[in-house]
Amino acid sequence: MSQPVISDLVRRAPKVLLHDHLDGGLRPATVIELAEASGYQGLPTHDAEQLGTWFREAADSGSLVRYLETFDHTVGVMQTADALARVASECAQDLAADGVVYAELRYAPEQHLAGGLALDEVVEAVQHGLDEGTRLAAEAGHPIRVGTLLTAMRHAANGLEIARLVVRYRDAGAVGFDIAGAEAGFPPTRHLDAFEYLRRENAHFTIHAGEAFGLPSIWEAIQWCGADRLGHGVRIVDDLRVGSRPYGTDVEADAAADVRDVTMGRLAAYVRDKRIPLELCPSSNVQTGAAPSVAAHPIGLLRRLGFRVTVNTDNRLMSGTSMSREMQLLVDELGWTLDDLRWVTVNAMKSAFIGFDERLALIEDVVKPGYRALGGS
Repeated sequence: MSQPVISDLVRRAPKVLLHDHLDGGLRPATVIELAEASGYQGLPTHDAEQLGTWFREAADSGSLVRYLETFDHTVGVMQTADALARVASECAQDLAADGVVYAELRYAPEQHLAGGLALDEVVEAVQHGLDEGTRLAAEAGHPIRVGTLLTAMRHAANGLEIARLVVRYRDAGAVGFDIAGAEAGFPPTRHLDAFEYLRRENAHFTIHAGEAFGLPSIWEAIQWCGADRLGHGVRIVDDLRVGSRPYGTDVEADAAADVRDVTMGRLAAYVRDKRIPLELCPSSNVQTGAAPSVAAHPIGLLRRLGFRVTVNTDNRLMSGTSMSREMQLLVDELGWTLDDLRWVTVNAMKSAFIGFDERLALIEDVVKPGYRALGGS
């Protein structure tokens, strides 16, 4: 995948990030240092540059299952309160330095219990790190607001317990719930009790759907579970037709299709009509085989069709990426302008799981002025 030269305008643009995994964004040097401190065995190398390359190459397989295997190493070194706090602090600082002004970070508390921590201790350690990281970022001149999405692993049976954790900590940093992991064989309805509980508690949630698995995953996430957003959701294009043929039969032509030639099935139309946000992650979607390339990624067509599109990183370590890099790829490969970047940034801020007043203030006081200062509208 190309390594774009990031322009000053893109780097300075205010960014909003809704889909970023805490255990997918570690600094390679931090992975090594935490492994050495904890006695964790199995890293392929103890050279930071080489390790970063290994993560990118291992993840660049075209398979979601293989992609997820790279997390064995990052999760493996995140089993103490100190390690979790350090990773969270560095994450907040790294995002802020990249121009991110609002972020929702997701992680699965149940994956960090091997060292003896309880679920509440995991959540509190991460929040402690985020508080420190946001403070240091503000002192460095890069203010950022960060919320967390507590995630249940879809192959496990802890959804309701994690959902209760979200409600317990929603006034202490947790802004929502998610399920993640391999989609095939593990439909979102396995966690229906968790989603019903969250709706009764007026809590927000997103669901990983429409990445490795197609339209049935999206339909279940929305119509059975009531998802506020779709984690990825890129396979919604399976419900589009370009002219007389299904989307995907000519990916290059599909990417450049005239919207007047596109017809939508009922599910795609529902997602657009209801303004259900799509948490698209261009580089990651290419790595897992959900899109053939950034140039042929459906994000361009979905943007032209008026879907609630957002741009995200997913896993910065595994994709060797950042929000600036993702935006620059869209500029280079799809010809996006500052106005396009502003549009998806406002979309993301509108779709955040924080209160309306705070969302509006960030849009009107931070995002829009930031883009105007760069010459955008």
